[in-house]
Amino acid sequence: MKRNIAIVAGGDTSEIVVSLRSAQGIYSFIDKEKYNLYIVEMEGRRWEVQLPDGNKVPVDRNDFSFTNGTEKVVFDFAYITIHGTPGEDGRLQGYFDMLRIPYSCCGVLAAAITYDKFACNQYLKAFGVRIAESLLLRQGQSVSDEDVIEKIGLPCFIKPSLGGSSFGVTKVKTKEQIQPAVVKAFGEAEEVIVEAFMEGTELTCGCYKTKEKSVVFPPTEVVTHNEFFDYDAKYNGQVDEITPARISPELTGRVQKLTSAIYDILGCSGIIRVDYIVTAGEKLNLLEVNTTPGMTATSFIPQQVRAAGLDIKDVMTDIIENKF
Repeated sequence: MKRNIAIVAGGDTSEIVVSLRSAQGIYSFIDKEKYNLYIVEMEGRRWEVQLPDGNKVPVDRNDFSFTNGTEKVVFDFAYITIHGTPGEDGRLQGYFDMLRIPYSCCGVLAAAITYDKFACNQYLKAFGVRIAESLLLRQGQSVSDEDVIEKIGLPCFIKPSLGGSSFGVTKVKTKEQIQPAVVKAFGEAEEVIVEAFMEGTELTCGCYKTKEKSVVFPPTEVVTHNEFFDYDAKYNGQVDEITPARISPELTGRVQKLTSAIYDILGCSGIIRVDYIVTAGEKLNLLEVNTTPGMTATSFIPQQVRAAGLDIKDVMTDIIENKF
C-alpha cells in the first residue's frame, strides 16, 4: 500500500513564492510509483491540499488529514519545503512531533538554531568554525554609524537574522547607507545582523545522512554577476553556478568534511546545505546553514546530486524511508 506524502509549502514570509517553486520540484523528484503525493499549501491559518483536479480542500489540523469526497486521507509523512516560518524554524516540526508524523528535515532544536543565523554561527564558532565578525540588533534596538564602522568596518552586509533568499539584505559601502539598510532588514525580521564583508570565493555544499550512509555532495562555486548573491542572482539567472567547484581536491575534501561535521554538531536530519566563503590562504569561513534548501530543478542540491552521479529520485526515497 502506498504511503501518503504531503509536500508542505508556503509559509508566512516573503519566501512563499520560492517555497511553492521548491514544492513543484520535489513533486517531480519523488517516485510516484511508490508514494501518493499531495502538495499542502500553508499561509497563516489557511492550510489547503491541492487535488489532482486543481481544486483545493482544507486540512484538518487535528490529525493532519483531508477529505476527498467521502474518503478521509491521513498523511504518513511530511516533506517540509517551507523556507521561513513556520516550516524552517521548528514550529511545524513540533506540530508533527506531537502528531507522531515523520518529516523530512531537522527536528525542533536544530531547526530553531539554524533559522537564527546569528545564533547558529555563534554556536558553531564554539566548535572552532570560522565566521565573520558581526553585531546583532533586536527590534527596538539601534546602532550608530560610528559603531558599525569601528566594530565591523565597511563594506559590510546588513541583513535579517531570520529568513533567506536574500530578502532584506544590503551590501553597505558608505556611512550613509547604514541606517536605511537597518530599516530594510527590520522590514523582513525582528532581528538584524551587521556582518563584516569577506572577500573570496563563495561555495555551497549539500549533505544528507541516513541510518545506513552519509552522503556529502560535490561543492558548488557561486559566481554572481551582481554586487552579491542577491535574489536576482539566485532566481533570475544572474549567476554562474559551477558544480563541481573549481577548487583543489584538498580544499574540496575540507569543505565536505566540515559540512559533515556541522551536520552532526547540529543534529541535522534530511538534506542540508552549508554556504561558505574561502578567503586568502584558503581559509574556510561559514556563511550560514540551510536546513530546508531550495529544491527547484535548477537549485544547488539537484545540481550537486547530478554531479555526484546520483539519481534525485533515489535521494528522495532515502530521505523518506529513513524515517520509518
